[in-house]
Amino acid sequence: MMKESGPVNFIDDVIQKFPFSQEAVIAIDPDGRRETHHFSHLFARSMGLSGAMLEQGVRRGDVVMILTGSRIEFVISMLACFRMGAVALPMNPQLTAADLAFRVSATNPSLAIGESRYLENLGSGVPALDMDDLARIFDEDLDQATPAKTAKLDPGDPALIVFTSGSTGEPKGVIHPQSYLLGQSTQAEHWLGAAPGDLVWCTAAPGWSKSSRNSFIAPWLRGAKALLVDGRFDPATRLEIARREGVNVLCQAPTEYRILAKRTDLEPVPGLRRMVSAGEALNAEVIDAFREGTGLEIADGYGQTETGQVTGMRPTDTVAGREGSMGRPLPGIETRIADGELQVRASTSPTFFAGYIDGTRFEGEWWATGDIVTEDEHGYMFHEGRNDDVISSSGYRIGPVEVESALLTHPAVIEAAAVAAPDEERGSVVKAFIVLRDGVDTDGLVADIQEHCRHRTAPYKYPRQVEFIDELPKTSSGKIKRSELRESETG
Repeated sequence: MMKESGPVNFIDDVIQKFPFSQEAVIAIDPDGRRETHHFSHLFARSMGLSGAMLEQGVRRGDVVMILTGSRIEFVISMLACFRMGAVALPMNPQLTAADLAFRVSATNPSLAIGESRYLENLGSGVPALDMDDLARIFDEDLDQATPAKTAKLDPGDPALIVFTSGSTGEPKGVIHPQSYLLGQSTQAEHWLGAAPGDLVWCTAAPGWSKSSRNSFIAPWLRGAKALLVDGRFDPATRLEIARREGVNVLCQAPTEYRILAKRTDLEPVPGLRRMVSAGEALNAEVIDAFREGTGLEIADGYGQTETGQVTGMRPTDTVAGREGSMGRPLPGIETRIADGELQVRASTSPTFFAGYIDGTRFEGEWWATGDIVTEDEHGYMFHEGRNDDVISSSGYRIGPVEVESALLTHPAVIEAAAVAAPDEERGSVVKAFIVLRDGVDTDGLVADIQEHCRHRTAPYKYPRQVEFIDELPKTSSGKIKRSELRESETG
């Protein structure tokens, strides 16, 4: 469904290409109520909402904040923005009042659409439509506002703002152009691996980059339908929902795969043929556990908010023997490794960002990701950590991912993060922050974990300091905040 040139609009280029009777989304609410939505339903309701947005003063190019859980109103609100050329700003519903105030100040939204319980944290400065308002707008027995016309947009016009996770500082607002939407075709085919008729479940919450592209956009570009499940992650029910609904493609965060591997009995899921993960390197133990329990391999991948998906284990790739690899560059995307850092040729990425909300743009040829990677003889890449995450100890450069992967193979460890801790003799040493299984006896456990690591990675990489904690600090997208842990060591 790629469009080469001329005016674009997601409604014309994607939605209206489907038979209106075709199923588009299956939505499940927190109480387990299930509803199937067809393209006719989404088209009509997004058209009606666009009229209400016009009445609220929203115009082409204005920012509209969307503050909902993973429910159908999230999809309809995004489509209404795409229709009229407004800029969609999906927000993670777990953001605090301070988080929201920062984003409001940075983007100056003309309207917020959301659930009352989340809008309460927004303050009174932004006009808002809540779910009751949307119910009235969707009521065909009531007078409806005249819908907005389908805007004729340039591929470079803004479509979407996604904030980075803020793992190394204040989050940045990243502007994606209209071309970003159809540009998802590459990763939808060569990493996500959806096929016509499939049911795809991307579990990421709204506001996360992966949600913005894989909750419904990438599935639709492949002729598949999407599953939305509103509610917090529950390891006890996650795979049961996939089994009951007949999910074919499952896209989860690494943390979710790790927890399922540690806390549930993995069994085959009929109909499920592909699992993908991106956000952080996935350790081999988890991949092995899923292979043994479900008969499927997890296809890891890599991308940034600014770049979209860059690499991935493709549907035709075999993961065995390459566990932990983030795959190869997707077709057409050019990369290079300079002084250990992955760089992307911006002009070759179909999902490269247009700029930041402060007006700064990337004008160079090669985008420096800040991620340290290695590459094997077949072009498969392995993530070693961020530039700032690399630990220098006694002249050695140690990537935290390898240490963490070794730690996660210990039966007592659920989660782990490795950072640099100051040391008078070595400059820095590896320190591990570890979340343990419930009820584990910690007597002698530090020495046992250290010895365990010595046998699974180079001896100089084992954690000389170990601290057990209840929870690792994470961003809203689930990435470990190693910078926060480092700061706790340097004071």
